[in-house]
Amino acid sequence: MVIQATPTTFRPAIPPPPAQPRRVEPRLSTVARPIREQGGNDRCPRCHDTLVRGFEEPECLKCGYVDYRYRDRPRNGRPKNLVSAGATYVLRYAGDSPQLAHTLAYVQAVRLRNRAVYEVTCPFCSNLMEQSSLSGKRRDIREERFKCHQGHRVSLTPGKNRSLGWK
Repeated sequence: MVIQATPTTFRPAIPPPPAQPRRVEPRLSTVARPIREQGGNDRCPRCHDTLVRGFEEPECLKCGYVDYRYRDRPRNGRPKNLVSAGATYVLRYAGDSPQLAHTLAYVQAVRLRNRAVYEVTCPFCSNLMEQSSLSGKRRDIREERFKCHQGHRVSLTPGKNRSLGWK
């Protein structure tokens, strides 16, 4: 509780400079880009300035208008993950035979029910290979074995630098 307030007589010696109006430039984020690239309307209906799309909806940096009706269309209908990327990996021979040093195996990740598995093309006859089971020996080596209908056998093994190879 304040009972009495005494006024102060302090006055600064130098008067503060008058407030200068300054122009504030809008900063674009690294993901902001004009809507014209996306095929939408690229002008603000209020001030006719360029609409810029940040993380969510297109917005006008001049007046603050936001177009909440805008729906982003996916560029392609496929999600970007390991299975749907469709990348074919080229594996080098990682075994002991010098004759097979320049033979390559082609591997692609595909979906099998609820998991991702490798689809291997036989490096000898170019047929698709089926995954075969491992024997109970040497469980410490993480390898997957495949065989084709002509009897060729291929094992996918991780290399020294965590890359995949075949033997």
